Amino acid sequence: DVQLQASGGGLVQSGGSLRLSCAASGFAFSQHTMKWDRLSPGKGREWVSIISSDGSTTTYHDSVRARFTVSRDNTKNVMYLQMNNLGPDDTALYYCQDPWGHRGQGTQVTVSS
Repeated sequence: DVQLQASGGGLVQSGGSLRLSCAASGFAFSQHTMKWDRLSPGKGREWVSIISSDGSTTTYHDSVRARFTVSRDNTKNVMYLQMNNLGPDDTALYYCQDPWGHRGQGTQVTVSS
């Protein structure tokens, strides 16, 4: 079974940083593009970042570009999201997603102003 477990969320003040992790299992992680998205009451679901299978190509939503960095370690089947200069608008439940739309339990990020 596909399992995706996001972790690393928490409460942080505006301007702070967090690093999220997504541990994947049950599929050939290193062969597939992966995605981070988030869900918030105000904005609904929005995609955040996409990373190619080998990590060489990354894409970001305009709202996080230059602040967030996605990466992956295919030897560990883990994807990361380094989030810097966080603001209240980044408050959301963050999920990692595989190409088939599976999302595990997300990790909550709350940014206080």
